[in-house]
Amino acid sequence: MSTFRFQALKETANRKPVAVEKLEKKSKIFGSNVFNDKAMRQFLTPEAYKAVQNAVQNGAKIDRVIADQIAMGMKEWALSKDVTHYTHWFQPLTGSTAEKHDAFFETSFDGSDPVEKFGGSQLVQQEPDASSFPNGGIRNTFEARGYTAWDPTSPAFIYGTTLCIPTIFVSYTGEALDNKTPLLRALQAIDSAATDVAKYFDKNVRKVTPTLGWEQEYFLIDRSLANTRPDLLATGRTLLGHASAKGQQLDDHYFGSIPSRVLNYMRDLENECMLLGIPVKTRHNEVAPSQFELAPIFEEINLAVDHNSLLMDVMQKVAERHDYKVLFHEKPFKGVNGSGKHNNWSLATDTGINLLSPGKTPMSNLQFLTFFINTIKAVHDYEELLRAAIASASNDHRLGANEAPPAIISVFIGQQLTKVLAELEGVTKGKLSPEEKTDLKLNVVGKIPDVLLDNTDR
Repeated sequence: MSTFRFQALKETANRKPVAVEKLEKKSKIFGSNVFNDKAMRQFLTPEAYKAVQNAVQNGAKIDRVIADQIAMGMKEWALSKDVTHYTHWFQPLTGSTAEKHDAFFETSFDGSDPVEKFGGSQLVQQEPDASSFPNGGIRNTFEARGYTAWDPTSPAFIYGTTLCIPTIFVSYTGEALDNKTPLLRALQAIDSAATDVAKYFDKNVRKVTPTLGWEQEYFLIDRSLANTRPDLLATGRTLLGHASAKGQQLDDHYFGSIPSRVLNYMRDLENECMLLGIPVKTRHNEVAPSQFELAPIFEEINLAVDHNSLLMDVMQKVAERHDYKVLFHEKPFKGVNGSGKHNNWSLATDTGINLLSPGKTPMSNLQFLTFFINTIKAVHDYEELLRAAIASASNDHRLGANEAPPAIISVFIGQQLTKVLAELEGVTKGKLSPEEKTDLKLNVVGKIPDVLLDNTDR
């Protein structure tokens, strides 16, 4: 064993947990660095506040005059927190986020009249060079113009001393060059189609929103040990080596007692997340040695995706403070579990109904069945798109032993719902008589229990 590795092992063995600052109650600090509803009410004019709310809730466009007012309020809020720069924060097709920082500071040509300035034009649109970002082969290399445009449905936030403004990223001709643009288009399509269906059951429904609760699995490796592995530093995974003498054979790491050094890392990370409005809730040991997981409370899907993208960057920065290297690769080590990012999603109406949860009455259960059956059909009809959405060189490493996902996509609904669908299929085909409609509602739809959480395996 090399002297370099012996030294790394010695440093690792002598590490002590890094002290973590104790902050106020989480409910008090949550979202302190987010330009949320509370901050907008304080720093925006009533007219500007109303315009933002209309854009978030109804998809209305914000005109340039109002944008100037919003930018002014956003700047004053940021300056009150000692922020010096702003950036359009976007998600190109690299698997990470991108940002270019510009200072609020401006001065005249002769250097006089220094001032902090931020207007609606800087808020609404910027022009980063798009030639060096991946585009899937849809553009020539000399076509460099790209635009970032403000997404008002995801609130701006302060990261360090920079005001980050979530944006989409598109080409000069309108093609999506990021992950957010297709998502927003999909959300618009789902809202339009699902709202029309939901109105059959409740005429007061005006909007249907997908919700998401992601799970972030990761490995924590001491920085000294990680630095002895060039393959780990360059690719995020090991390319050679011997299997560990003790892996996950005893299943004793999963949900085990969290090591004190790791726990301090988690506490520090949670503090950062609270300030940024990321509602992390769960933390625990995962299956593989040195593997862990955190999970948040469900959120509107666009915001949830932004929060997960931001979280991974925060995790890396916090890991540096604790002398860790955090690994997000789907399969960093052969022979033990890799890391997944499970997605738990649903559809919710603006009236507060979860459309993929059974109700308490036959009519609400019929609504559940309508969306449930159409979800199954969508998986059947568009399985190519689903597989393409998750197909990557790194994720392919998980399609084997020591992993949760199988090599196929299936919809597992459990015995109870399978029985309900079988009974529903057995109802007389064609036009139903009033008696058959009643029979359908009471004998089939009415049999779905209110809570199905423990009625099926997963």
